[in-house]
Parts: sequence; structure tokens; C-alpha cells
Amino acid sequence: MFEDLRWFGIDWQEGPDVGGAFGPYAQSARREFYLDAWRKLLSGGWIYPCSCSRKELAESASAPHDDNDEPIYPGTCRGKRLAAEAPGGVNWRFRVPDGERVAFEDHRMGPQSFEAGRDFGDFVVWRRDDVPAYQLAVVVDDAAMQVSEVVRGEDLLRSTARQILLQRALALPTPEYYHCALMTDESGVRLAKRHDALSLRALRLQGKLPEEVRAMASAEFVPNRREK
Repeated sequence: MFEDLRWFGIDWQEGPDVGGAFGPYAQSARREFYLDAWRKLLSGGWIYPCSCSRKELAESASAPHDDNDEPIYPGTCRGKRLAAEAPGGVNWRFRVPDGERVAFEDHRMGPQSFEAGRDFGDFVVWRRDDVPAYQLAVVVDDAAMQVSEVVRGEDLLRSTARQILLQRALALPTPEYYHCALMTDESGVRLAKRHDALSLRALRLQGKLPEEVRAMASAEFVPNRREK
């Protein structure tokens, strides 16, 4: 990916391949950062152990939800308590404040507002295989690396609301957010890793030049972009 991005014309001053002041940059080497956050959430009563299987969750999912987002957790394990010194063995979920609205200004899509417990439910912050979940890892990394602006796809708007709740619970600053439009195929379906024919590497092998690919991207996104 580093090679393809540099071919495309993107450069960066900090990261796992160039170093920087806030390393290590591989999440696999940042476990102690995540464990410290997990301990703070546990001591503050923000999280609880969840033993529900994927099959049980699928069978209990009755609330409507976006296809790009997880179904709302029914709260089966909300009353559970576990005195633990380490998080492995069960999923640990963040207990969202039901009915509380989480609002933020997106620099492309404008004001956003989601209601905890209705638009999203209790979410996993640590997985049973002893790995921190995405929501916790990015919140901890953004704060530790002093990230001031996050740019990502619009399919992660609800994740931003979840992450703001984590930031509040951990007394961490909230970055600014810009959620960009998603690239889609001719049918309007979001492009994903399985669409390898449009990966940078595949386009390189087809003989396309970086400026050609940049022009393709500009044609896709400029009409829908709302600048500050």
C-alpha cells in the first residue's frame, strides 16, 4: 500500500515507514496504550462483559439498521459484572447513555446528530480474542498522536458518534471530522476490497499513469464536495 500510494502521488511525514514523534505506529505494538484505556473504562463503569455469540446476536437483531452498520445490541448482558485484570475471553461492550444525542459538525456533510440507544447501541471495545476493537483503538491513537482532523468515508458517521462517547468517557479531545463520499460502481454499490479491478495496483498494471488516476478520482468527487 505504501508503494502504491507513493506512486499515486501521496506523501507523508509520519508513519510506520518513516518514523515520527508518536510511535510505535503499528497497532500491534501499541497494546499498553489500549489496555490503559480499557482499565479506565472498566473502573469508570462504562463497559461490561458480553458472552453473546454471533448467532445469538443475529437472531436477536430486530431493530432496523443501515446495511453498512451493525445492528443495535439488545442489552442481554448489560447487567453482568466481572472483576478482571485483563480483558481477554469475552467481548467488552461500552454502555451507551440511552436517549442522549451525540452531535457534531462534519466539514462536508454539515451538522450531524445521532441518538444513543436508537441509532446505535452498546458496542464492542475489546474482542474475546483479546484484541482491542476498532472504535477503542482509533480513539486512543488519535489522542496519543495529537490528530486534529480525521478524514474518512461517510459510512463511518455513526462510528464518529460512538467514538465521541469514548472520548468523553476517557476525557480525551475530539478531532474535527470530514466524511467523504464513497466510490461506487455503475450500480451505485460501494466499492470494497473485493473490487480488485479498481485497486491502485491493478490500475498501475493496466499501464495507467498517476495523473490519469487522479483525474478519475477528481471527476468522481468534485461535484459532491461542499467546502467550508
